[in-house]
Amino acid sequence: MANMQVEPNSVLAQIPEGLKQPLLEEFNKIHKNFRERRWEPAELNGGKFAEVVYSIINGYAVGKFPAKPQKPRNMVDACKAMESVDGTKFCRSIRIQIPRVLVALYEIRNGRGVGHVGGDVNPNHMDSVVVLTMVKWIFGELIRVFHQTTVEEAEKLIESVVQKEMPLVWTVEGVKRILDSKMSKPHQTLVLLHSASGSVSEGELFEWVEHSNRSVFRRDVLKKLHKQRLIEYNQRDEKAQISPRGIEFVENSLLNSN
Repeated sequence: MANMQVEPNSVLAQIPEGLKQPLLEEFNKIHKNFRERRWEPAELNGGKFAEVVYSIINGYAVGKFPAKPQKPRNMVDACKAMESVDGTKFCRSIRIQIPRVLVALYEIRNGRGVGHVGGDVNPNHMDSVVVLTMVKWIFGELIRVFHQTTVEEAEKLIESVVQKEMPLVWTVEGVKRILDSKMSKPHQTLVLLHSASGSVSEGELFEWVEHSNRSVFRRDVLKKLHKQRLIEYNQRDEKAQISPRGIEFVENSLLNSN
């Protein structure tokens, strides 16, 4: 499933819109707040995300989804009760693993100075990383279970539904442009790859950054970024994809400087 292009609404099609849309909204809010280094709202949205996910897995287990997300009276007890769900009908992820992660996610929201005053730790980058990681894992498990796919394919689907809203990037008639005219060609390339889902062809990148010479662009931009392990550049297929190291560089050094 390489270079997968998936419409967000096609993911988790078994889940009713009244639950799927809030799930996607909270998922993308967490990503957006994290990218903008807004730790408190990122962690608060983790609590809302947990409530939506509980509504989904509980509705799935009882055979009737609620019309909209419902907050359980006690999240810990409600998640603990999921362990009694019939193991012959429902996988361990639905019964035990997701509920236990939801408890941890909800605890950060309630017990770390996020949702209430008096917590012993103020909202911070480290806690937000934990929230984002748990949220992505839970979302991946929901895709794996409801979309009937593998863990690897679920990871790719996650990236397809993340809304990477960046004021630096403008899309017009299928062409992407970097609005900062002073940004270097290598940095433009990294930001454009960060804004994409999956790999991008060399030809598209060359057009988007408006480089004057394609062979020079390949030699001085793509190959050098590949050597720095900021991207993976496949010369045979003429495609490039940003690496985890490249994502970190863009989010910490390029997006924050604008």
